[in-house]
Amino acid sequence: MARTRLQYVCHQCGALSSKWAGQCADCGAWNSLAEAPAEPVRQGYAGQVSPVQRLDEVSLQHEQRRSTGMQELDRVLGGGLVHGSVVLLGGDPGIGKSTLLLQCMTHLAAHIPALYVTGEESLAQVALRARRLELPLADLKIMAEISVENILATARQEQPSVLVVDSIQTVHTSLVQSAPGGVSQIRESAALLTRYAKQTGCALFLIGHVTKEGALAGPRVLEHMVDAVLYFEGESDSRYRMVRAVKNRFGAVNELGIFAMTDRGLKEVANPSAIFLSRFSTAIPGSLVMVSREGSRPLLVEVQALVDQSFSNPRRVAVGLDANRLGMLLAVLHRHAGISCAGQDVFINVVGGVKVLETGSDLAVLLAVVSSLKSQPLPHDLVVFGEIGLSGEIRPVPNGQERLKEAVKHGFKRAIVPQANAPRVAIEGLEVVPVSTLAQALDVL
Repeated sequence: MARTRLQYVCHQCGALSSKWAGQCADCGAWNSLAEAPAEPVRQGYAGQVSPVQRLDEVSLQHEQRRSTGMQELDRVLGGGLVHGSVVLLGGDPGIGKSTLLLQCMTHLAAHIPALYVTGEESLAQVALRARRLELPLADLKIMAEISVENILATARQEQPSVLVVDSIQTVHTSLVQSAPGGVSQIRESAALLTRYAKQTGCALFLIGHVTKEGALAGPRVLEHMVDAVLYFEGESDSRYRMVRAVKNRFGAVNELGIFAMTDRGLKEVANPSAIFLSRFSTAIPGSLVMVSREGSRPLLVEVQALVDQSFSNPRRVAVGLDANRLGMLLAVLHRHAGISCAGQDVFINVVGGVKVLETGSDLAVLLAVVSSLKSQPLPHDLVVFGEIGLSGEIRPVPNGQERLKEAVKHGFKRAIVPQANAPRVAIEGLEVVPVSTLAQALDVL
């Protein structure tokens, strides 16, 4: 009997190796190589070799999009669901991945054929959740199956326009002999499902588990195979959930959709800035509102700073911001403004569980730190944004005009902005103070 030739796959980067090693030679990850059988030679998505064409000869067709029934999810997807697209949705256990897709599928099933495949729950559990959420049950077809071959056979018979597989870690294919959830099983199963979606034009949703670090479990190559990667974020003690796009071949990345978890499922938050601005009626030290930008829309969030005397090694803690950048900003504050926090603990928190990924929050963070250090409250109607360089200069941020208009919409009267972001035409009801250095911004206050 012929011996099966084996190879080893890195579950971090997907690199192949002919023998096992403690460290991956490509990405440097330790203990990441797993055994897998050698792969058979495959052809293209259409089952045949694609001909060579010049770029100007390729026929262009306008991508057709369909609404999922939730504007916030449509925003993250880039305007709606594209036919033949493959979307990978990941998040912590119990955060609402299955609930979100079940709500979308019941809406889509009223207009187009839809199939929901569950490998983690029974059909009765899915039906009970749908009844509890008071969703329409008549049009959506569901099945409980973990074999990829059976799923594809049913899909070819039913011919759905939208297919959900919950989750990719539970399904398996007979082409690989390892257990479900392994590196090779996840990669092979995703490849078969993706090929079916590209051949038939069926939109495919894959639900993925995450590791304790918050990254999608399985090989890193899984994220390269799909068209869009969405992360479901949210704190366990908060009713708000955020869906963020980190990869999207049909739209912008870093788009953010915000939902509220209720007893009737996930509800869209039409005005997310309002939920993050539940402040005290009077101004308090260390509290300041900044105008961030998430994807294509501005978002007003409150930044809180607490500076207190340290009795041991000074701590630098940032929740919702980059902790390494906080240390750099405190060094800039000392060098170019003469304000030292060497013997102080500095704690920064972005209210509402939002993660601010852009550098436009630099100025707001330092002004909140100085406010807490001096025990002097900042004006309650003040908003701030701007990036700070290592030489103490205030750098401009993108879309400054839109940020100021969002601030006016919520009743703010004053704004400290970079000099380059100063509007050419005065904005009614808003006093804009442009600054070019950190020392100048502190003098204004």
